[in-house]
Amino acid sequence: MQYRQLGRTDMKVATVSFGAWAIGGSWGPVNDDESLATLERAVALGVNFIDTADVYGDGRSERLIARLRKNHPHDTIYVATKAGRRADPHVASAYNRANLTAWVERSLRNLEVEAIDLLQLHCPPPPVYDRPEVFGILDDLVKAGKVRYYGVSVEKVSEALKATTYPNVQSIQIIFNMLRLKPADEFFPTATARQVGVLARLPLASGLLAGKLTAQSTFAPDDHRSYNREGASFDKGETFSGVPFERGLEVVEQLKRIKPEGMTMAQFAMRWILMFDAVTCVIPGAKRPSQEEENAATADLPPLSADVMQAVRDIYDSQVRELVHSQW
Repeated sequence: MQYRQLGRTDMKVATVSFGAWAIGGSWGPVNDDESLATLERAVALGVNFIDTADVYGDGRSERLIARLRKNHPHDTIYVATKAGRRADPHVASAYNRANLTAWVERSLRNLEVEAIDLLQLHCPPPPVYDRPEVFGILDDLVKAGKVRYYGVSVEKVSEALKATTYPNVQSIQIIFNMLRLKPADEFFPTATARQVGVLARLPLASGLLAGKLTAQSTFAPDDHRSYNREGASFDKGETFSGVPFERGLEVVEQLKRIKPEGMTMAQFAMRWILMFDAVTCVIPGAKRPSQEEENAATADLPPLSADVMQAVRDIYDSQVRELVHSQW
């Protein structure tokens, strides 16, 4: 496993960390015992950073992580969680002191910790980015010892740029993968200059870039890949990175042709992300230990060649850019 510094924090985290959305729900059936075994395998392979949220399984994911940490009292396991999506309706005015404090207290109970390592606003409505008082509340939570550091999970590059104007924002979580290159072009230079960590979420574009889906693939009713392709429940860019499923399958077939020997398609997709120095880590999900083993092994794969990197860019420019670049 390899490690990179997370922005200006004291955390040095695994370049292939663990995204805990899938073990909470919204990705089909999950089994808590298998999820815990997967988390255990991640720790054994050197993963020391787990990203979750209070709404993943309504706290289920956070509680599983608490069980994991109990099993490893002497190991450093950093946990990032998120707050904001419990608001109903999900509007900017909900990001107030009472709600943020209550959400943080609930996560502290779920995680069974005294302080959250990294709290992230969970893809807040756009007006939140123009409300300095929200970030002042986060500063107060840090001063109170409830939160060690905070950042923002965003949908759009413009939101990432705005969030990093607040001096104590330590990290930005953003969708970045072979189907979403805009962050590299328009955000990463700013992130580097401001020493802000970058958590690359959905590195496999909801499984598309793992190369195993086909036109005949089906998804469970409670899997967001069934119900959110057009954004019925949340931003459609969270599902297949906003690329229509059929087009995504065609693009993956082209990417398979340039995949280097000695790595799976999923590993190729994640190793590509780690070629960008601005990225602190990728946070793929895993529901089984075998998936986690494949993910973690990516960290030690050799760098990709300049020719391969350019070939990915060419495929994006010709097949994907028009569908996503202007939207996110």
